[in-house]
Formats: sequence, structure tokens, C-alpha cells
Amino acid sequence: MTEAYIYDAVRTPRGKGRKDGTLHQITPMQLATQVLQGIRNRNDLDTANIDDVILGCVSPVGEQGSNVARVAAINAGYAETVAGYQINRFCASGLEAVNVAAAKVISGEADMAIGGGLESMSRVPMGSDGGAMAMDPDVAFKSYFVPQGISADIIATKYGFSRDDADAYAVESQKRAAQSWQEKRFDKSILPVNDVAGRPVLSHDEFMRPETTMQSLGALKPSFVQQGQFGFDNIAIQKYPELEKINHIHHAGNSSGIVDGAAGVLVGSKEIGEKLGLTPRAKIRAMASVGSEPTIMLTGPEFAAQKVLKRAGMSKSDIELWELNEAFASVVLRFMQALDIDHSDINVNGGAIAMGHPLGATGAMILGTVLDELERSGKETALATLCIGAGMGTATVIERV
Repeated sequence: MTEAYIYDAVRTPRGKGRKDGTLHQITPMQLATQVLQGIRNRNDLDTANIDDVILGCVSPVGEQGSNVARVAAINAGYAETVAGYQINRFCASGLEAVNVAAAKVISGEADMAIGGGLESMSRVPMGSDGGAMAMDPDVAFKSYFVPQGISADIIATKYGFSRDDADAYAVESQKRAAQSWQEKRFDKSILPVNDVAGRPVLSHDEFMRPETTMQSLGALKPSFVQQGQFGFDNIAIQKYPELEKINHIHHAGNSSGIVDGAAGVLVGSKEIGEKLGLTPRAKIRAMASVGSEPTIMLTGPEFAAQKVLKRAGMSKSDIELWELNEAFASVVLRFMQALDIDHSDINVNGGAIAMGHPLGATGAMILGTVLDELERSGKETALATLCIGAGMGTATVIERV
């Protein structure tokens, strides 16, 4: 069987996902286009050697609609033989796109492909695409639907995480992200974003708040109390009757930030790399996705990690670095609790609480981040995973070459 190797990984900085954010002036098409151009230029690629471009996008409507992957490949000046399509596995879309690219290589369908993602949350707001799970009462009733913030608070209540636990985790995420930028740990992968005239507009993650303290977070009100009062707490308790009430601990400071951004990962066989004179950076050992209980929704990474380790023939002790998207603090706290992972081994460069979560791009971003960290630290193996709306998890194991 052909093996899939990672040859490059790039990402844009994350811009604040609102109208005064720096990347608001940049269209989603430009974000994707510049990532594809960056991969081509960094590797001196004849793009006729790329078989497919797969990009994750969670709100694929408006400026992000109409198969942004194929159109971005055309717009980036890729050979017209390069196919492209977009996928949506909610927050894991970017990682799933990389996994699909790897699967194409492993199966022999492609010699080389790009997986990645994009999301311009300032221009195409989250939820713009609607959906039956939240909008259709009959579907919502059957699935015991609650918004993700309620799900995060269910995790905190069920598994015993306090407001202080979540806030302490958030402060550490900010601290790690700030240190990583100060030490230039992201330099290898960051692709500055340019405006239409080619002038640089953003070269750093602009969402970070390194001045964050326990005291400043303590002044923030919980974000999901009102949603709970609208009836979602009652739905949660119907699903989890062992809980007397939902303890609302999450707020803007210990939840992922709304941002704009894009990322791409170049994947190919060993043979195509040798043909093009490229040096592989890592091998993709295994990939997995799972479904999980949709009301609590965000516990999927635990089960996806177990599944992908089994597929790789590995155990938890074989993994040196863990990367889990910080959708909410309780998601990571539960993952560490369930798998008995030390905080020193996970999200060592900070995460989405500090830097933001550009939905469709984040999975590809964190895979690139953990690859860079493997090389920086001299470690060998890493597992990247994300929680997913509607109750799922996706995970990927890589081994440094």
C-alpha cells in the first residue's frame, strides 16, 4: 500500500472575525487563493503534478459557496487539470480535508493533493447556511438538540470542572500562544496575507490577549445562561437526568475566538516527492472519524483518538505531542481527564482560546502547528483531533520523518 507523506503545511494568521478585523477586507476566495499560491511558490511546484485540492468550509454559502476549492485553484493560477471540491465536517473540516487528501494518495487515486480549509467569519457569519438540526423542531426533538455552548457546560457539569478550572486553562493558553509568537515558533508555517495590491496586511494572529489573568476572566459573565433559560437546560437534563442543573462556566474568555483564516497541507506519495525533489516532513500513520452522543456533542475527540490509535497499532504512550482544538476549555479538560494526558504534552503552543477558531481551517492549522512543534522539539509522534458539531470526532496520527 502506498504511504502518504506531508511535504508542506502553511496557514494565514488569524484575523479578528468582525468588521474591524484586519482580514475583513480580504475575501474568502483571496484567503484560499493565497494559501494555494504559497504552497506552490514555497515548493517551486509545477501544479500539473497536483491531482486534487480539498478545502473544508463550514458555512459554504455566499462568498464561500460554489465550490471554493476548485475556483481558488483556478484563481491561484494552478494547472486547469487540478480538480477541487469543498467538504463540511463542521469544526473538523480542515483536518478531514487533509485526511481525504491522504486517503487519495494511499488508495492510488492521487499522487499529490492539497487538503486544508478556510473560513471568513467576519464576512460569512457562523450559521449562515442554516440546517435542520437547529431549525426543524421535529429533527431537534429527536436529537435532543442544544447549542454547543450548552454542550460545553454539560461537559463541565457532568465531569466536575469548575469556572476556575476553565479560566485557569484559558490563561495558560494565552500564555503559551504569546510565548510561541515571541519565540517565533510559528514562523515556518505563517503566510502573511496581502491586499489586492500585494501589500502585506497581517502577519500575526491578532486575536490574542496575552494580558489575560484570572481576575480579568473572573469579571466576565457566563455566556450561555440565557440560552439555558430558554429551555435548553431542560433538554440537557432530560438527556442527562443525573444532573440536577447545568453549571454555566463558559464565556468569551475560556471559549474559542471567532476569526478569519485559511490553511493548506501538501500531501503526496514518496515517489512523487522524489520525482519533484521534495523532502517529506512527516508520514501520516492513521486517520479516523467517529460519531458520538449529539447532545453533549463535544466528547468525540476521546473516542476518535482511541480509534485512530488502534488503527495505527499504537497506544497512548506512543504519542509524544497532542493537539486538540480548544473549542471550549471543558473540551480539553475532559479529553485530558479521559485519556490521562498531562497538560504539558497537549496544545503546547496555545490554541483557539488564545488565537481563534476559523471553523473550516482550524483542523489543517493545528496539524501544521503540531508538525512544526515535532521538528522544533525533536520529537517523533503526534496526534491531532477536534470536537465536532452534532457529536463527532476526527483524529490523525503523524510521525516525523
